[in-house]
Amino acid sequence: MSTTPEPVKPPPQGLPRPSGSKLLRSTGTVGGFTLLSRILGLVRDVVFARLFGAAGVMDAFFVAFRIPNIFRRFFAEGSFSQAFVPVFAEYDEKGDHAAVRELVDRTAGTLGIILFGITALGVIAAPLFIAVFAPGFIAENGAEDTSRYALAVDMLRWTFPYLLFISVTALAGGILNTYQRFTAAAFSPVLLNVVLIGFAAFVAPHYARPGMALAVGVFVAGLVQLVCMLPSLVRIRLLPRPRLGFGHPGVRKILRLMLPGLFGSSVAQISILLDTLIASMLATGSISWLYYSDRLMEFPLGVFGIALATVMLPNLSRQHANGAAADFGMTLDWALRLVVLIVMPATLGLMLLAGPLLATLFYGGRFGAGDVEMATLSLMPYAAGLLGFTMVKVLAPGYFARQITATPVRIGLIALGLNMVLNIVIVVPWVLMGWAGPHAGLAAATSLCAFINAGLLYRGLRREGVITPAPGWGRFLLRVGVAAGVLVMVLVQTVPPTSAWIETDFWTRCLWLVAAVVGGGCAYFAALFAAGFRIADMRMQSGAPTL
Repeated sequence: MSTTPEPVKPPPQGLPRPSGSKLLRSTGTVGGFTLLSRILGLVRDVVFARLFGAAGVMDAFFVAFRIPNIFRRFFAEGSFSQAFVPVFAEYDEKGDHAAVRELVDRTAGTLGIILFGITALGVIAAPLFIAVFAPGFIAENGAEDTSRYALAVDMLRWTFPYLLFISVTALAGGILNTYQRFTAAAFSPVLLNVVLIGFAAFVAPHYARPGMALAVGVFVAGLVQLVCMLPSLVRIRLLPRPRLGFGHPGVRKILRLMLPGLFGSSVAQISILLDTLIASMLATGSISWLYYSDRLMEFPLGVFGIALATVMLPNLSRQHANGAAADFGMTLDWALRLVVLIVMPATLGLMLLAGPLLATLFYGGRFGAGDVEMATLSLMPYAAGLLGFTMVKVLAPGYFARQITATPVRIGLIALGLNMVLNIVIVVPWVLMGWAGPHAGLAAATSLCAFINAGLLYRGLRREGVITPAPGWGRFLLRVGVAAGVLVMVLVQTVPPTSAWIETDFWTRCLWLVAAVVGGGCAYFAALFAAGFRIADMRMQSGAPTL
């Protein structure tokens, strides 16, 4: 008689409706590791700025790294995850472990063969990709432009395989997140930053072309991220055994949901890529200024917005699979209030502290005062769009969890088209008038379109009856508005001008920055408390927030 145990389905299955406190804890877990990753990301960017500045080498690297990251949004955290997680959650709720494992194996094999083909094409056609996405690198015959083009091509051949590694890592993360195991996937980006810091600081000095070390570091980091996800999959007995599955019904469903979402889930990234294309035709350094300002905007977006969206998608997918429509809508409404509560002060703080932040983190070495000034011009409009970017992250799962991709795709394409038009309408006159910093117009157009995207997503959810505002929104917004006003007054009255930050030493700048952030945050939450808000208001009662 066999003593081999029957396959045990990994817990948890059939999760109960998440409460506000449970979602907060999960968001806090993901946000905590994301915060660590973003802090290390800032350290990485400080190392980049001090060692390489904002010159042609970094322009080339940022283009070479951004291209696979655009495709990453298609095949990793973007379209693929938003298609895979709802289908995987449905299989987990209604099927047995054998069916779930079969879906994982077939999905891994199918995704792997597609990505291998795309990666091979990217490596072979690297010159064409750079010519298309950074035409300014070859627009002139000057030595600098020629070197930027050649260097970017060589870098892309090392960075493009990152797409394959990180997309399989995202598949593993989708599996683990569905089982409420968020730690491994949230910790994975930490490894990317650690590897890149090591290559920039210790490997690059040994290269004839030091910038190439950064591209090799991206390749190594992707491999490390993938390998470190495998033990977590082994523990839940879902380590993929890749097999082709184009005929598998679950895989076909994922592909059907994924294909129309290739653009809709990645509008913000495509907009940034278009910004890069136009910036390549502007002054040398424009791509780098946009990158550094975008990185600071992405810090709060990643720590909170993406963390919240990561937690919401599997929970919303389970609610939809269980037919809990009321809980589904109430969870979205709760998340929107949490976004307003946290992102509003982050937006105002980032706008008012744009220059001081850039001066504190990046000024020094090859990153001069002029670079601080130019990056500040683009950080302020990027910061203004933070609320819009975060709303998109939170509202999009309201469609993808219900396995609806057509609507967000249509909305995303509308926003993308408007962004292209606004880029031209804003930047061309800016250049013709000879004004400084036309790259800031690209940031402004991207932020404006983020609000348009979020507004259209919300209107669609309202029309479909998916989300209905719970009572108390007016009182809640009034409280947040009062607290935000207090925050602005405190920062305006206490923060020195950027020129003063540049003139002082590094540690004094750090002290000033900590005082500004802590003081502004305390002022905001104290005013919020005085206006009647309590932390307990964020709990859900019968699925509804009590704000």
